[in-house]
Amino acid sequence: MTTPDWVKDAIFYQIFPDRFARSSRKADIGFEAWESPPTQNGFKGGDLFGVIEKLDYLQDLGINALYFNPVFASACNHRYHTYDYYNVDPLLGGNDALKELVDSAHKRGIRILLDGVFNHASRGFWQFHHVLENGGGSPYKDWFIFDEERLRGHKHWGAYPTPHERKALQHEDSLTAIGYRAWWNLPALPKFNTRTPAVRDFLFSVAEFWIRFGIDGWRLDVPAEIDDDEFWREFRRRIRAVNSEAYIVGEIWHEANRWLQGDQFDAVMNYLFTAAALGFFAGSHLNLQMVSHAGGIKDRVRRMHAHDFANEVDRILNLYPREITFAQFNLLDSHDMPRFLSCVNGDKASLKLAWLFLFTMPGAPCIYYGDEIGMDGSHDPDCRKAFPWEVSKWDQELRGYLKACIFMRKDQPALRHGDYQRVHVEDDLLVYNRSSSEHEVVVAINVSNVEKQLQLPFTTKGEMIFGSGSKSENGYSIPPRSGIVFQ
Repeated sequence: MTTPDWVKDAIFYQIFPDRFARSSRKADIGFEAWESPPTQNGFKGGDLFGVIEKLDYLQDLGINALYFNPVFASACNHRYHTYDYYNVDPLLGGNDALKELVDSAHKRGIRILLDGVFNHASRGFWQFHHVLENGGGSPYKDWFIFDEERLRGHKHWGAYPTPHERKALQHEDSLTAIGYRAWWNLPALPKFNTRTPAVRDFLFSVAEFWIRFGIDGWRLDVPAEIDDDEFWREFRRRIRAVNSEAYIVGEIWHEANRWLQGDQFDAVMNYLFTAAALGFFAGSHLNLQMVSHAGGIKDRVRRMHAHDFANEVDRILNLYPREITFAQFNLLDSHDMPRFLSCVNGDKASLKLAWLFLFTMPGAPCIYYGDEIGMDGSHDPDCRKAFPWEVSKWDQELRGYLKACIFMRKDQPALRHGDYQRVHVEDDLLVYNRSSSEHEVVVAINVSNVEKQLQLPFTTKGEMIFGSGSKSENGYSIPPRSGIVFQ
């Protein structure tokens, strides 16, 4: 069982391409105003040239890996409706922009992870459109699951449903309601028939093509919906044959042992981590109504005390083999849920505590674009606002705290490679260490509203390297809702 070595040292930053940065190299052809609230169907005009122009900003923050939501040609702003898998959306700058971005990022030691949408295409996808035009006469009729009556021309297609068909979709499967199997019954997203050999080869070839192009791995969108372990085993074999260090991470919101046996994915998006962090670090600031929009973790989030939280952390860290655990994609929020800051009613101390935890745990931490400057946002589309590049709108104190967390993680090998061990738990105080044969770091986090006293009966030198606690003869005083790190 092997995972890419570089992932253990990675600091990821997630970019929603339409909303991160707009370059002057692309003309404004009628985009929404950058500062206006985001809409479901509107485009802000962010592009990959804009990302290139912000690489200095990202490098200054300490980022060395970028995860992009889909970049391929699509007729929606989030680009999960792919119609051309071999071409970057022209609104993002096309393939030339991606090539320039990959080359520029690699020169800076920054890796690139793309979103792979292989479960479904879009109704604009050529092979799907071919069947709509030709019915059963199309050689692509086995690429999707179609209704035989419509293939024979006895009923019209419902790709753009009538009011009657929309009503039918509420209580019928899309196969009978509109004539083809669609993801979550959404007409815009026909599901691939991955049992068809030509479809499998097409998707594997797409994945190989972009690895050869220069990207460093794939984040796989809803991979559990391709309910076929051998599909993902072959995907891994073919990707790793092109680049043995390519990273493969799946979007699985729950326990994922099935896919993490060493023959499919290297890791999953660690939403179990997200749910636990919200439940513990938010304390009384937790907004459960906001959390109710947080996708697959909404039923997992509950207020937790230190013992509950420590037990959940131990459980999560022991779910998978060590190599997998150290490659996990750890995150506090994403494009699929309200931002962490909104889930905690804007309490910045909760976010800072969660960041300290994120950057002192095994696995690769990921920051959702804009969190570092205090961006908030409820559920989609509000969690996908345009990044405000006016520095006066940034929360500089938050950004400085995050930079300090990133610097500490890079500076302390134990935080990237050391084993985790719970040291002490009481009330709302959690103490744990990260240690290897040569290095040890101890982390103490106080989520309560009162100062906590901490004794130090361990082997650490007691030198504080992070935080604002004060040292005394008996140990440390940890201020309310804060944390310290020492070695």
